[in-house]
Amino acid sequence: MEKIKKIGVLTSGGDAPGMNAAIRAITDKALEQGIEVVGVIGGYRGLIDNKIIPLTSEFVNSIVGLGGTKLYSDRCNDFKTEEGMQKAIDTCKKNNIDAIIAIGGDGTFRGATDLSLHGIPAIGVTGTIDNDITATDYTVGFDTAMNTVLGALERFADTCESHARCNVVEVMGRRAGFLALNAGIAVGATSIIVPEIEAIRTERLFEFEEQGIQVVPSARAVNYTMNRRAIRDLASRELGLRTAKYVFAKTFEEFKKAADEIGFPCVVKPLMSSSGHGQSYVHNEEELEIAFK
Repeated sequence: MEKIKKIGVLTSGGDAPGMNAAIRAITDKALEQGIEVVGVIGGYRGLIDNKIIPLTSEFVNSIVGLGGTKLYSDRCNDFKTEEGMQKAIDTCKKNNIDAIIAIGGDGTFRGATDLSLHGIPAIGVTGTIDNDITATDYTVGFDTAMNTVLGALERFADTCESHARCNVVEVMGRRAGFLALNAGIAVGATSIIVPEIEAIRTERLFEFEEQGIQVVPSARAVNYTMNRRAIRDLASRELGLRTAKYVFAKTFEEFKKAADEIGFPCVVKPLMSSSGHGQSYVHNEEELEIAFK
């Protein structure tokens, strides 16, 4: 591969604390290596629309302490199309950009991968408060976001104690529970609920209702929502509705027998989950063991 002479830097998706510091670090290191650096305004949208600015030491040194991203950000569906991708490639060629460094989360990394597959070398720098990027301990922005949550919770605790109430606090994190888990541990939360652990002892909710505690909307409704056995039995046995053929299995032997009975391909789902988590589409017997695990 020829020596890279010019790179483009962009930020994409949700902004995260530290993005401007990442822009500065990339720019300073590249300039030190004799590589010209340009910024792409507005993420992948800017790459499509050819919004390019030069990045200098003076510019990046002035933004290092600012929040957000001075290159601006956007979620661009057009970049997912072949037409949008071609426009982005044309922008790189027109501006003699040899490679792209994309700062962002999982969507940004998918975009960088697609760009690489189309012939423009691209790498990603993790920039997301969710901390949901594999092969990295802490993403850019996670630590600051967690400390922001801690500050808010510490102030909120005074109000909770004043009214002798237990309060539920929802934090950001998308489909990852890192913010909730770490902040909850730090403030000594009584309970922490994260999306990675979906099994809920719904039978306890019936006990709470018997004790006079109100469950919203009701223990029965939550049980039907989270427990596949309950909702399946309700639809098929109690209401007599026509459903897809299903079998419940506890052991791998029961699982194999159920798959033979239903036939391939078949869909495998955990007894309790939501949003399709843990679901597998099994094409043949060889895939059963992986699906069961």
